[in-house]
Amino acid sequence: MKNIRFHIALLALAGVCLGAMAAIPAGYYSSVDGKRDSELKTALHKLLYNHTEISSYWNLPDYFRRTDVYPPGNQRYGQWWDMYSNIPLYTDSFNRLNREHSFPKSWWGGSDETPAYVDLNHLYPSEREANMAKSYYPLGEVQTPEFENGITTVGSPVSGQGGGARQVFEPADEYKGDFARTYFYMVTCYQNLTWRYQYMVSNTTYPTLTTWASELLLRWSREDPVSQKELDRNEQVYRVQANRNPFIDFPELAEYIWGNKRGEAFHPTSSGVSGEPVLITPVQDMALEFGETAVDMSNTASLQIRGEYLKTNPQLTLSGADKGMFSLERTSVNASDVNKTDGTWVRVTYKPTSVGEHQARLIVSDYDGSKSRGIALRGEGLARPELHTLTALAATDVTDTQYTARWEEPKDVVDYYIVTRTVYPTNAETYREEQMAEQCNLVITGCQPGSRESYSVQSSRLGFTSDPSNEVYVDLLAGIDGVTGDAQAPMGWRIDGGRAVLALPEGAVVRSVTVYDLLGRVVATIAEATDGAELPVSPGAYIVSAPGMEPLCLRF
Repeated sequence: MKNIRFHIALLALAGVCLGAMAAIPAGYYSSVDGKRDSELKTALHKLLYNHTEISSYWNLPDYFRRTDVYPPGNQRYGQWWDMYSNIPLYTDSFNRLNREHSFPKSWWGGSDETPAYVDLNHLYPSEREANMAKSYYPLGEVQTPEFENGITTVGSPVSGQGGGARQVFEPADEYKGDFARTYFYMVTCYQNLTWRYQYMVSNTTYPTLTTWASELLLRWSREDPVSQKELDRNEQVYRVQANRNPFIDFPELAEYIWGNKRGEAFHPTSSGVSGEPVLITPVQDMALEFGETAVDMSNTASLQIRGEYLKTNPQLTLSGADKGMFSLERTSVNASDVNKTDGTWVRVTYKPTSVGEHQARLIVSDYDGSKSRGIALRGEGLARPELHTLTALAATDVTDTQYTARWEEPKDVVDYYIVTRTVYPTNAETYREEQMAEQCNLVITGCQPGSRESYSVQSSRLGFTSDPSNEVYVDLLAGIDGVTGDAQAPMGWRIDGGRAVLALPEGAVVRSVTVYDLLGRVVATIAEATDGAELPVSPGAYIVSAPGMEPLCLRF
């Protein structure tokens, strides 16, 4: 693994040196030339959506070493370039970092069935605490901070922002344009998705961004212009995915879709000369990274081949000492297919027969006379892993709608964990669902108040999974659904004559008050309470809730 990372670091070094000189490929944007408004956005969607997907979400740190490391000459060279924190974290490990979907994956339901899940154009390394604080909140400007680390601020939004979210995530000024252009890319490339959370987006192909969101992002994009960091990263992502962020290539493009140039036709300056043969993708010296693969198992990636005005059929061949570890779905592609708007795709498979690092080269030739282009193929064969059964631990932080599932640290090397959640609703059939986790805990949300759940966990490595752990049961606290009485009145408690009593505003009436012990068991109920109503419990610690009220912690 050390040698593979060394080679990746060398490529990153070379990419940085070439970044300033790199040009937008001829013909890449020809399909959007002359388009405007919704037609322009849809043409960009078609151009961007069909791209080469990276082989595995869990191999992202290897890609980040090419896209998100401070460049040579920078005083922080050798550190991760983290846009969420100013804590120095070094590239010899990925400790304390997460693979962060800057455009929250929960907004489309978190499904890994879409290319958005592994799209480097919005995936960045993020320090864990900042990532947890950011959560799935929308971008925005913070009025009252609840989390600050010098780079990331999370808190309540200023008036008119947030789209109904309780909190927003505000990046540092130097990165606001970066995130704005990332979001422009995402709502364009993935305008076909159905949004589960609509804080900044609506389920429309145009304009997709809500009014407050587009106004904010346009302002951030204008105030924080494209940086060399973005230019360099765009080139490196292009060499991996064979697609680009057009809002970095053409910063003014956002104005044609959401801003002050709506209604005008967009004309990119790099459309190429009409009629000349050009191979747009793949890119010279791009790499297909297959990552770690168990011996005799296979890992497959798809390579897009797209061009314009080609008259001869491109030929595909493999070369290199390890070419036997790789195979091609076909060795020739029709020029007519390559010339289509979406091009054509060829599947490349890596199947190691021995432990070690393997490299080969895929040559695309004869696409324009005698021209050819080379693509690096890299993978590492590992022995089949031995995975031991994990031990699930009791849940913590149990409330009426969520809890934290936990388990012991494994002795094995693990890619990720699979948490199987079994839900026993009070008025419906039992069902199961699986969620993935990167650490030895996972916050389970969206629970039904007053119901019971259980969870077990498995570890996963190289596509293999351990046996399920023991099952842990969780009883959720009864809920506070619905609103009766005065839901705006704050509820508190005080000691009156040695008794614990409710503290409510004068004249307020709160119905259906329930008192729980710390195990979630009901110990007392009050049908209708006013100020001074006694809580019939002995000294101890309790949780008091009522419909429409924030749960109250009682200790006396």
